[in-house]
Amino acid sequence: MPSDNDEVYESLIEGFRPKLRELIMVQQVLEHLHFIDNEQKERITKKVINEGDRAAAELLIDAVTRKPHSPGWFRAFVVALEEAGCGRAADYIQVKLPEPEVEAENDYFVKLVELMHPRLLGMQTKEVLVHCVSQKLLTQADGEIIDAATTNQGSRIGASELLRRIVRGRDGWFSTFLDVLRETNHQNLYYDLTGSSPGCHKQGSDLKLPSLKVETTRGEATTEESPAAAESCDCPQELIADVNKGASTEFKEPQPISLDPSQLDGTDSGTAAKSPEKADIVLRDYQTEVARPALEGKNIIICLPTGSGKTRVAVYITKKHLDNRRAEGQSGKVVVLVNKIPLVEQHYVAEFLPFLKRAYKVERVSGDSPLKISFTEIVKNNDVIICTAQILENYLERSNKGEDEGVDLSDLTLIVIDECHHTQKGGVYNHIMLRYLKQKHKNRRLKKEEKETLPLPQILGLTASPGVGGATILMKAEEHILRICANLDASKIMTRSLGEFKKEQRKKVLKIEDRKEDPFGDVIEKIMNAIHLHAELSPTCDLGSQNYEQWVVQTERKAATEEDQKVRVCAEHLRQYNEGLNLSNTIRMCDSFSFLNKFYEEEMKKKTTPDDEEKIQITNTERFLFNLFQENKEELRELATKPEYENDSLSKLRANILQEFSTRPSARGIIFTKTRRSAIALSQWIQENSKFADIGVKASHVIGGGDQSVVKPMTSAEQRDVLTKFHKGEINLLIATTVAEEGLDIPACNFVIRYGLVTNEIAMIQAKGRGRAEDSSYSLVEVKNSGVAEKEVVNEYRTTMMDKAIEKIRALEQEEFDKRIMEYQMQAIMENRVLAKKKKQKGMKNENPSDVKFSCRGCNEPACSGEDIEIIEGMHRVNLTPKFRELFIQRENTTLQERHLDYETNGYIACKKCGERWGSMMLYRGLECPCLHVKNFVVTLKGKNITKCTKWSELTVRFSAFDYADHASQVAQSSDDEDE
Repeated sequence: MPSDNDEVYESLIEGFRPKLRELIMVQQVLEHLHFIDNEQKERITKKVINEGDRAAAELLIDAVTRKPHSPGWFRAFVVALEEAGCGRAADYIQVKLPEPEVEAENDYFVKLVELMHPRLLGMQTKEVLVHCVSQKLLTQADGEIIDAATTNQGSRIGASELLRRIVRGRDGWFSTFLDVLRETNHQNLYYDLTGSSPGCHKQGSDLKLPSLKVETTRGEATTEESPAAAESCDCPQELIADVNKGASTEFKEPQPISLDPSQLDGTDSGTAAKSPEKADIVLRDYQTEVARPALEGKNIIICLPTGSGKTRVAVYITKKHLDNRRAEGQSGKVVVLVNKIPLVEQHYVAEFLPFLKRAYKVERVSGDSPLKISFTEIVKNNDVIICTAQILENYLERSNKGEDEGVDLSDLTLIVIDECHHTQKGGVYNHIMLRYLKQKHKNRRLKKEEKETLPLPQILGLTASPGVGGATILMKAEEHILRICANLDASKIMTRSLGEFKKEQRKKVLKIEDRKEDPFGDVIEKIMNAIHLHAELSPTCDLGSQNYEQWVVQTERKAATEEDQKVRVCAEHLRQYNEGLNLSNTIRMCDSFSFLNKFYEEEMKKKTTPDDEEKIQITNTERFLFNLFQENKEELRELATKPEYENDSLSKLRANILQEFSTRPSARGIIFTKTRRSAIALSQWIQENSKFADIGVKASHVIGGGDQSVVKPMTSAEQRDVLTKFHKGEINLLIATTVAEEGLDIPACNFVIRYGLVTNEIAMIQAKGRGRAEDSSYSLVEVKNSGVAEKEVVNEYRTTMMDKAIEKIRALEQEEFDKRIMEYQMQAIMENRVLAKKKKQKGMKNENPSDVKFSCRGCNEPACSGEDIEIIEGMHRVNLTPKFRELFIQRENTTLQERHLDYETNGYIACKKCGERWGSMMLYRGLECPCLHVKNFVVTLKGKNITKCTKWSELTVRFSAFDYADHASQVAQSSDDEDE
C-alpha cells in the first residue's frame, strides 16, 4: 500500500526537477538504485551514451517517480544520490536548501569554471584527482572513471571529466578545489580563478573571493569584490564581467573533444578568444577584393580554392554586418549553415567564436548536440548561430505550418551558406533558398501593389568548386553555375588569383599491372559460373565489374517480383561473390575471404531458430549454394594466405606510404577510399604491417554515420575522437571514406592519396584541398575495374571548363547577368509548384490498405495485408495482429545493440518458414512492436506485383495511425488473465 508521504515526495522531486537535471550523474546513481528494473536501466544508460546526462536525467526521474512505488523508494533514491557523489541533489529533495546568497555564489563559481574550462584542461589531472578524492570532492567511483579516462584518452579528457563532476558537489566545493590547486602547485590556475596574482597574494593567506550579491528589488546580480580581490594588481575584470553578464547560471557540460586547433596542440582557446590578435581580422588583398560586394550588402558567392581562407572572409563580413546594423541602431541576426555535423564545431571553435565573442553572442547547434532550449529561443538570444542546414529548414517549416516554435527568414539579417555548390536539386540548402526566392518574388508583387513587404536576409555563399553538373560543353557548364547563382540569389560570383599565396601540389597517378596469376579470383569466378549454370543465367558483362553489379541487382529484383525463388537466391549470392572479387582487387585476399565466409555463416544462422525447436526450410537451390561454398572454402582460405598473389594496387599504395613517411620530417596524410569496408580493412592492414610501424605510421579510419550500409557506421563522437587525434598528431595517417572530403580543416596534412576512388570534379578539388601544408602531394592509385585514371583526366578537363565558365559569367554585363538569373529563378519556382501539385495529387490517390498484400521475399509465403499495418509517429509501420505473430521468429541483433538504438533493442524478426529477415522488433513505450521493412517483402497492389518498392514512401497507401491505448489495454488485459 502506498505511503501517505509518496505524493509529497513526488511533488518535491518534480519541483526540483530542473536542478536535478543539472546535478545528477546518471550512470553512477543508477548503480545504486535497485527498485528500477533492468530494462528501464538499459534504456536510461543508452540515453546517457547518446544524449548525455541531462537528457538521461529526465528518464531517470520519470522512472523513480513512476507508480506504484516500492516501500522506501524515496529514501533509496536519496541514498543513491549520496553514494553517487550527488550530495547537492540529495539536499534539494530533502529540502536542505542553501541560503539565496550561497546558492547565487555557487552558481557564480560554476559559471566561472565553465568560462575557465579551456585553461583548466591543462592541469596535471592524475595529481589533482588524488587530492580531490582525499578531500571528498569526488567519490572513489568518480576517481576510477576519471583515472580511466585520463589513462585511455589523455590528461585533457580526464580533466574535463573531473570538472564535470566537482561542480555538482555540495556548497564549499570551490574553496576546496582552490586548496587542491595550491597543494598541487597549479598556482597559475589558482590565480586565474581567484582574480589574484603572484605579486598580490601569498600562498596560505585567506583570500576572499569575488561573490554575487542578489538584488531582491530588481532581480539583477551585481558584483561585490572583497578588499583582497580589489587590491589585486591583475584581477580579470573582463572575465568577472562575463560571468555576471551570463543570462543563465546553468552549467553547460564541457565538451571533451574539440576540433579547435589551438586547443588540440595544448594552447588555450579561451585565451585565444580574448587575445588582441583575435580581436581584429586582417585580410589579404585577394580576400578583401572578394569580400567587397558583400560589405556593400549584396548577395554574392565567394569561390576560392580550399585552404585560401573563405571562412575567415565570412567571419569578417559577419562582423562588419553586425557592426553596421548596431551603428544604425538595429539588431543583426546571422545564421551560418553547414552540411556536416563536424563542421559546426570546427567553424564555431576555430573561426567565429574567437573573433566575435568580445562583441557578440555566438552559439552552435547540430543534431549531434541535443538542444537544451528550442532553436527558436537560441535564435532570439544570440547574434550568430552556426548550425546544420536541416535544423533551420525544420524550424522554417514549423513557422510555415503556423506553429509557435518556428523561425522566419525575416527574423534573420544574414545567412552564410558553406559549401554552397550543394544549393541545387533536392538538397536542403535549396529548400531553404526556394522559400527565400518565393518571398522575394512575392515582395516584388506587394511592392507594385504598394503593400508592406517582408524583409529578407543577405545571402553569402562559400565554395571552392561550383562544378559543371556533368556538362561536356562550356555553354552547359556556364548554365549550371548560373543556376547555382540564381538559387542563391547571387548578384555576383567573386573569385580571385591567390598570387604569392597559391600552393602548388605535386601530383602523381600510380598505374597498376594486371596480376600474372590470380588463382583466388579464378576460384571465385568458377563458383559464379557454376551458379550461372544452375540458375540458367547468361550475363553479358565482366565478372567483378560495376556493370555486372547493376545486372545482378536488376535480376534479383525481377525474380522477386516474378516469385522465381531459384533465380532470386542465386542472384543474391552472385552479388556477394562479385563484392568478394572487388575486395580481392582492392584490398587483401584474406579480407575478401573473411567477407564471404561471414556471409555464409550468417545465411546458415537464418536456417536455425534460436531454440532449435522449429525447422526452417532449406530449398534445393540454397543447399546447392551452401555446398558449393563449402567445397571451395579451404582452397580459398589457403590461397588467401599467399602474398605472391596479392593485387598490385596494394603494392603501389605500400610504396607510396613508405615514401611519404621516409622523405618527410613530419608526415601526416589521408587516404580516401570508396567503401566503409575497404577503409576498415586498409586501416587493419597498415596497423598489422611492421614496416609501417618501423617508420612511425599511426593509422586509423573514419567512416560515415549513415545507416545505408551493412557495415556498422561510426557515431559522431567516434568520428570526432579520430579527427581530434589526427589534429594532435596522435594519428598521422587517416583512412577515410568521402565523409572527410569536404570542409574539414587539417592544416598539418601534407599528403593525400585517393585509392581507387574518383567521382566528380568537385570531389577531386575537395580531396586535394585536404592537403593544406606546404609542399603537399596528391596521389591517385589505380584499382582494377575502377577506371580511376581515365576519370581523373575527365575531372581535370571539367575543372578547366569550370574555371572558363566562371570567367565568362564574370565578364557578363550586370543587366544580362540579372536577366538570366531572374529567368532561372522563375523556372525554379514554377518547377517547384508543379512538383508540389503532383505530390498533392499523388497524396489524394491513396490506395485502400485492403488492396495491398505483402508476401515474404524469401519464400513467397503470404505475410499480411495493408489493413493489418499501423503507423507510429508517421514513420514506423508495425503489425501487432496475433495472426502475424505466428508467422515470424525473433532473433538477437548484435549490430543494433552496439548502435544503442532505443527503438530496436529487441533484435529483428524473420520469416518462420525460410528465415528471411522481415524487419525489427522495436520497443515503443513499453510495447513490443514488430516493425516491417518493405524492402524485405514482395508487394502486390490489386493483385499486381510492384516491381520496385524499397521504401515505404514509394507506396501510396495511407495506413491507420497506431492506437497505443487500445494495444496497451489488450496487453494489460492478457497479463491480468495470466495472473488469474
